[in-house]
Formats: sequence, structure tokens, C-alpha cells
Amino acid sequence: MLQDNSITLAIVDDHPVVMEGVQKLLESKKHIQVAGCFTTGADFMAFIKSNKVDIVLLDISLPDVSGIDLCKDIKALSPATCVLVLSNHSERSIIMQMLQNGASGYLLKNASAAELTNSINEALEGQITFSREVKEIIARPSASALRGIPQLTRREKEILHLISEGVTTAGIAVQLSLSPLTIETHRRNLLQKFDVKNVAALIKIAVQQGLV
Repeated sequence: MLQDNSITLAIVDDHPVVMEGVQKLLESKKHIQVAGCFTTGADFMAFIKSNKVDIVLLDISLPDVSGIDLCKDIKALSPATCVLVLSNHSERSIIMQMLQNGASGYLLKNASAAELTNSINEALEGQITFSREVKEIIARPSASALRGIPQLTRREKEILHLISEGVTTAGIAVQLSLSPLTIETHRRNLLQKFDVKNVAALIKIAVQQGLV
């Protein structure tokens, strides 16, 4: 925390009701100074270039940029600024992505006043902090973890590796001396085994499970 015990906080959210509510909530916290409220990522990035912000309460749905990308930009420009997500998005994958991009914590907008102030303090102390509901979401295993690693044949592993490198069906057929029809059959089998609908999702899970 700052030596004079005063904390500068900014709010980035395009819902006026949320901004007003959070500001009102923090009025009683004399050590927290609200430096500004911003409805777009661009406005906040312009502000932080010339102003010190100790902690920012960041929404994910903004009119000009995703909070997921903005979080990374904030940390690149001002590594000392704590990013505390305050959002309605409760998807586990989004929570994990925000943490990977440098967020210090994640709260849903239905968090209590006590949870918010507690999380602000914890984030400023260098902790990773969550509201109670977010802790429960994180504790649940992801869908891919629940599915486990599919059993693949040697040929399927070869084809999966080539798909991940961006080789086309025709290209794989040439490399493996198989017909394109056979490759397509293997591709369908891989999608089925991983329980996904497209190649992008297939590659994502394969990477997560260390198969490619």
C-alpha cells in the first residue's frame, strides 16, 4: 500500500448503476480515493499513462474492447496496478484466462460489500482473491478434466499432430500415403473422442492435455 495509506482506485465499467453503487460503497473507506470512472478501455488506458492507479475494478464486457485483452494491456503498461475483475461472467474458462493475463482477483457483481472491500485489501497485499461464488466455480473441475484423456491409436496421434500443425486433409493424406477419405474418417473419430464440434476446439483440448 502507499506510504500515506491512501489508495487510488479506478472503475472501468459501462454500467452507470454499477459505477455509482461501487463509488457509494467506497465513500466510507477514507483510505480509498476513486481516481476516476471510465466506460471504455481506451479512456482508461489514456488515463493510466499519466496517472498512478493502485487498483482498477474491471468489467469484461466493454463497448470497445474485451476486459480479457484490456487486463493484459494494463499489466504491460503498469505492472504495479492491481486488476480486480468485477463481472457478471461466471464461466470458469474466462476466470482462468483473466488470471493468466495478470488479474489479481475475480468477483461476480452479486458479491457482498464486505467481499469487495476484503478483496481490494487482499489484492493490494499481493494475494490472488475471489468472491465466495468464484471460489466454488474454480473448485469445480473443467469439462475437459472430467472427460479425461481419450485413448488414441498411433495413427490418430499422428493425424492429431499434423492437424495441430495446420496440415490440410489432402496434405496429411499425401504424407501418410492414405486416401483423403480415410483421413476424414480419422478426423471425425478424433472430434467424437474429444467430444468437440470443430478442429479449433480439438486442438485447444489436445494442447491442454499435453497431446500436441
